[in-house]
Amino acid sequence: MDVAIETGWKSVLKDEFDKEYFNNLAQFVKEEYKKTTVYPPAGLIFNAFNLCPFSDVRTVIIGQDPYHGPGQAHGLCFSVRDGVGFPPSLINIFKEIELDLGLSRPASGNLERWARQGVLLLNATLTVRAHLAGSHQKKGWEQFTDSVISVLNREKSNIVFLLWGAYAQKKGENIDRNRHLVLESVHPSPLSASRGFFGNKHFSKCNDYLLANGKNPVDWR
Repeated sequence: MDVAIETGWKSVLKDEFDKEYFNNLAQFVKEEYKKTTVYPPAGLIFNAFNLCPFSDVRTVIIGQDPYHGPGQAHGLCFSVRDGVGFPPSLINIFKEIELDLGLSRPASGNLERWARQGVLLLNATLTVRAHLAGSHQKKGWEQFTDSVISVLNREKSNIVFLLWGAYAQKKGENIDRNRHLVLESVHPSPLSASRGFFGNKHFSKCNDYLLANGKNPVDWR
């Protein structure tokens, strides 16, 4: 199957696109877009990959579902478009960045600026029905994004994986801790952030590791 995705990703994932599960997934997603409202817009499903080429990946943040409200999702986990209000988890992410690095909260919650620096903002499921969280889970996206994590684990070295919450930690349980840095904490959701997300210092730890391994740090503003 021909998938509109950045050429480096297309090369390393080419076998995945020809598997039966992916063809079934693609058919399911196509039908969903025809009959109901689905987020993100179809042209932005692979936005995380297109903004962060395979060759550039140095940090990975794993989310779960796209936002399912109007105008929010644009293919990057935790990110919202310019001019859209900050969801609670994103507010807490910026609170921790301020605690950790002293950087005040930016005007926009659009994290494309991180993606362009080599931060892969990867949701486990890349599409969702409007107002129905989890509605596209267990349709094949999880197998695809497991393969994304596997190829990064295998083909790259010294990536920083930020795994927030039990779901992300399970998703990343097979990452080679000798080859990469894996940072884990509770999720930034208001339900859990005060139990260990605040104060985890993941953003400074990420940059310290990148610098120690000859890579540029991320500007987390």
